[in-house]
Amino acid sequence: MKRYSHKYSIILDNIDLHQYKLRPVSAISYIQDSFARYTATKGFAAYDLFPKNLYWIVSEFNINFVADLPYWSEEIETQIWISEISKLKLYTDYQLLYKGEVFAKGNACWFVINTESKRPAKTDIFENKFEICSDLTLGEHKKFTLAETTEQISSITHTNNLSDIDFNNHVNNKSYINLAELTAPEEFQDTHMLRELNIKFNKETFLGDILKATTYKTSEQNYFVHKITKGETDVCDITTRWENKKSDINTNILEYDLSVKTEK
Repeated sequence: MKRYSHKYSIILDNIDLHQYKLRPVSAISYIQDSFARYTATKGFAAYDLFPKNLYWIVSEFNINFVADLPYWSEEIETQIWISEISKLKLYTDYQLLYKGEVFAKGNACWFVINTESKRPAKTDIFENKFEICSDLTLGEHKKFTLAETTEQISSITHTNNLSDIDFNNHVNNKSYINLAELTAPEEFQDTHMLRELNIKFNKETFLGDILKATTYKTSEQNYFVHKITKGETDVCDITTRWENKKSDINTNILEYDLSVKTEK
């Protein structure tokens, strides 16, 4: 099995309640769930690694939204595969489909970390369990870079709470993305759609840690840098690219023929 595929129905918790469409951060959740399911089929799920004092972490995540996002209750399909394995890193490429058409695609870089040493374990622990599919959705596995910032837009502080914590007992990466989203002006988000998101995770944070999220403009229009820090420590860097919303995109849920309306 070179590619793992799974289908999901978009639930209310995963949508933008203004338009009833899938939220970009929720699209990432489906990809991460698919990765967990895929590793479980190979005997390398998180619960398989815990007894060996190992756990998964994602260090980079890149996603491009290449079409309009689907509505609530619609069925989407994830496809994910292992595209490269080095001595310490494992790369996945993936795509999200709606009615057979790709609406998002990207890649991610993963490590297996030793619980005691906090250092990456060598990927030979996989013992050739994963097949390699060399298809690269974004053309290559680029090194994460940050554009030079020109102006600070806004910032917020956040104390990590139980809702931020994942099964590794550190802050879930989706929480960092939510913080970055909160620092982007609401009026800008109303008139623009997210087209590209790139994330570099630098340090783990934990329950009770106080984080600061700051968003900056860059010299490129509609391109932003978001920094999550804990004191002087750079915890997470995020870049986003946006486009103006097209006036002809149907955003009225009442006018859209949802598949759920035909269910008996």
